[in-house]
Order: sequence, then structure tokens, then C-alpha cells
Amino acid sequence: MTGIKIISTGATAPSKVVSNDDLAQIVETSDEWIKQRTGMSLRHYVTEEENHTGLAEKAARIALERSGLKPSDIGAVIVCTVSSDYFSPSTACLIQGRLGLPKDIIAFDLSAGCSGFIFGLETMRGVLMSRGCKAGLLIGAEVLSKKMDMTDRSTCVLFGDGAAAAVVVPTDGLYSSVIGVDGDEEMIHIKSPNGLIHMDGQGTYKFAVATVPKVIAETVEKAGLTYDEIDHFILHQANLRIIESIAKKVKQPMDKFVVNIDKYGNTSAASVGLAFDEAMQKGEIKPGEKVLLCAFGAGRTWGAVVMEM
Repeated sequence: MTGIKIISTGATAPSKVVSNDDLAQIVETSDEWIKQRTGMSLRHYVTEEENHTGLAEKAARIALERSGLKPSDIGAVIVCTVSSDYFSPSTACLIQGRLGLPKDIIAFDLSAGCSGFIFGLETMRGVLMSRGCKAGLLIGAEVLSKKMDMTDRSTCVLFGDGAAAAVVVPTDGLYSSVIGVDGDEEMIHIKSPNGLIHMDGQGTYKFAVATVPKVIAETVEKAGLTYDEIDHFILHQANLRIIESIAKKVKQPMDKFVVNIDKYGNTSAASVGLAFDEAMQKGEIKPGEKVLLCAFGAGRTWGAVVMEM
């Protein structure tokens, strides 16, 4: 087997919902300003009773239950994040303990910014292939509300908290991927474990609309497909205008692009997984359909995956 397949997903978001109007009480902004520039209306923040590990655990439990597999079937845990509760131990190790997974598994956290879920899929593929595992648990989880400068309206309106998980299994079916990095320190960064998010909004926008269409083209060509044969495009939910621009560049209708940025904002490494799970639970993604997942993020990372459901 040379590829992987997602057989189930799970997702969760914190209980506190923050609207654009709520943010307008904190910084100089408005519902209209945020919607027009980002497509965002709501996002979720953790309360004092909630944390990163708890979100990751809940999403993982849902995905595992939906998969029909047992904890003993899981051979690897990868958590994609830039905002874990602990610098060490990894969230993945905590998930192993909380879910009662086998002790002879690989468990680690992966940092690739908003590209995390895609990097996680490709990394999980390598782990499953090398170790002959039956299944792996991939989680994207972020608590970015604790990483924001609430006086900076250019960033504090963008980000939210959430977690998404997927149970991944090896397959001989369709799988194609393209991963890349063009190392950069300034576009998006969090300079220390207790640091705050800095983002060059214009630079990020230009990078995304220039890079993502090329990555999509390379991945689709590598899979031996055409754009028209892709049933669903699930992109990182960074900005609605970015998604719309990319749809135009690849000449595909917006109804093929999963969009839920209005409800969650930018959840970084959880973003693609949250959108994937929502489409799955709505019944929009059906067995046998071809799905393309794509993201871009800090460090000028990018990646895309095509797989068959």
C-alpha cells in the first residue's frame, strides 16, 4: 500500500462564541468591515474551564468512535498545532494516555502553522507505511485566542479556537501530494511559547493567491486527474476572498469549495479538518468522490493532498 485514506472525522469548538460585534467593543472595527475583508462572522474562544488538550481529546474521541475501530488499532498519533498547553510533553502523548491507546506507538506534535493538517497527513502516511500500522490518528488543534494581541485589529479579528481529528488508514487507492517550504521568518510568526501572533496580512494574501493555484495544479496533475474530476476542494479557511480568488484561478465553481470560515474564523492547523468534518457530517462528501485538501501558512509552507473517499 502506498497511499492513505480518511475513514472518519471528528471536530469540536469551544463553548464561547465571539461575534464581530463583540470584537467591535474591544478594538476599532465593525461587523461590516470584518465581513467584507475576511468573510468571518463568528469565532470560538476557550473559557477558563476549557483548554487545548481537552479540545484535541474530544475531537479524537469522536473520530475514533465514528471509525468503528478500537483504541488498540491505532498505531500513531500526530497532533498539528502551534498553541499546545505544554511546551513538553507533546499533546499527542497526552492523547495517547487519555484515550488508552497502545504504549508501543509513535506520538508527537508537528508545527507547520496553518499547513499543519496537510503536513500531518503526509507525515502520517510515512509512519503508517514504515511501521505497518492498521490506522493512525491525526489531530489539528489550536487555542489561538491565547496568542492574540487584542489591541491589533488587523490580527485579533481573524483567529479562533477549535480542533478536528481524522482516523487515517493505508490504502492502494488514489493518493497524491505536494508539500513545500520557502523558509520565512517575517510573514507570520509567534516568536516564543508565550508570544503573540504577528502577521503581514498583505504579504500573506499575495503569497496565498500566487502559490495555492500552482500547488493545486501540481497535485491534480500528479494524480493523473483534471480539475473537473475533483468533487470537493477543502482549503485552509484563512480568508473568503482568498478562497474565491483561488476558485477563479482554477476555473472551478465556488459550490465545489467547502467554506465554513464564517463560523470559526482562522483556526490554523485545525482549519482544514474542521471544514472536512463539517462537509462529512452534512453528507456532502460521498464514498468514491475525490477530495483535494490544500493549505498554506507560517514559514511560507504549503501543501495539498488528493484522495478518494
